[in-house]
Amino acid sequence: MLTIVQKDDAVLRQNATEVPISDIVSPRIQKILADMKVSLAKQKDGVALAAPQIGISLRIFVVAGFALTEDLKRDKNQPDDLIFINPVITKLSKNKLEMEEGCLSVRHFYGKTIRSTKATVRAYNEKGEVFERGGSGLLAQIFQHEIDHLNGILFIDHATDIREAHENNEKP
Repeated sequence: MLTIVQKDDAVLRQNATEVPISDIVSPRIQKILADMKVSLAKQKDGVALAAPQIGISLRIFVVAGFALTEDLKRDKNQPDDLIFINPVITKLSKNKLEMEEGCLSVRHFYGKTIRSTKATVRAYNEKGEVFERGGSGLLAQIFQHEIDHLNGILFIDHATDIREAHENNEKP
């Protein structure tokens, strides 16, 4: 498992580089994708992970399969993790809500962010095929949070009411 870098790491503040489409199926990129899936699976509180969070400044993020379902249950019937390479938000709803947010790279801190309630993203999958995926609620929040990572933005840059939760406590 790769280490998840924390908020003071310079890679989290870089604008991540696009992956050349022809490189998506290369052994190097496929290994990064596999490593990201393993690293995310090891995080009991993680729903998604961007490549900069493992120290790789590439425009890639992965969403945990269980986060793609409405009930957020981790079970054998959950969908596979979904890979987004070179993602672009193509649509955001005008309707926004204040949402609770945390981050694997800003451990133990939570705050309130304003996010669009619906979002649509166009990206490439691990086979180099373009696709578009829409989401609402948590999934829309994930899309916005992860693309912020690819642009060198952390949720704490725009969150309010930031507070710390300790390891043995539930998030506030």
